[in-house]
Amino acid sequence: MILGIDTSLGTAVAAIAPDGEVLADEQSANPLGHAEVIGDLLRRAASAGPAPTHVAIGMGPGPFTGLRVGIATARVYALGRGIPVVPVPSHDGVALGVLLSDALSGVETDRFAVVTDARRREFAYSVYDGLDDDGLPLRVTEAALSPRDDLDTRLDELGARRYDATSVSAAMIALAAARALDAGRDLAGSEPLYLRSPDVVAAHAPKRVSG
Repeated sequence: MILGIDTSLGTAVAAIAPDGEVLADEQSANPLGHAEVIGDLLRRAASAGPAPTHVAIGMGPGPFTGLRVGIATARVYALGRGIPVVPVPSHDGVALGVLLSDALSGVETDRFAVVTDARRREFAYSVYDGLDDDGLPLRVTEAALSPRDDLDTRLDELGARRYDATSVSAAMIALAAARALDAGRDLAGSEPLYLRSPDVVAAHAPKRVSG
């Protein structure tokens, strides 16, 4: 069983079987309060089947605090269980859900961009173009930031329709991880996908105090 965790938008925890069957899908849409709910969501999802063999974690893009809660939880849980963590870009999870939904509906999916609100009048976006031979979303561009007023023009240039995501499915994060493991691929590195520099930085030198 693979546990999936994502806190890039709301808080979501899911469990899937090796064949992709969703055993549990727990979520809170609240964009805040990740730390308050993630423990209960994780407990319910982890008890839905056999002992987990991997923990898949959505690495963003997303707000610093929200991502930190999910990533820390995934790493601590995996460490306690002695199982691996599998990093997955959060936008890949959204894209996989879109592509599978369209396939089940018999809809041919054209190039599209997963768009999430990055606040401060900016959007984060990643562009995809179908599924590759491993059944994973084919990423055309890495995640990037765009001013809100410029995004549609940028997507037109890339030939991508816009898909605004308001949530990330932890089940799709887990499924992307399962397919990546089967293919022997890494989808993301171990560092969160922050698209901005932190607001708070260490002082370059101590302040001088006069007597």
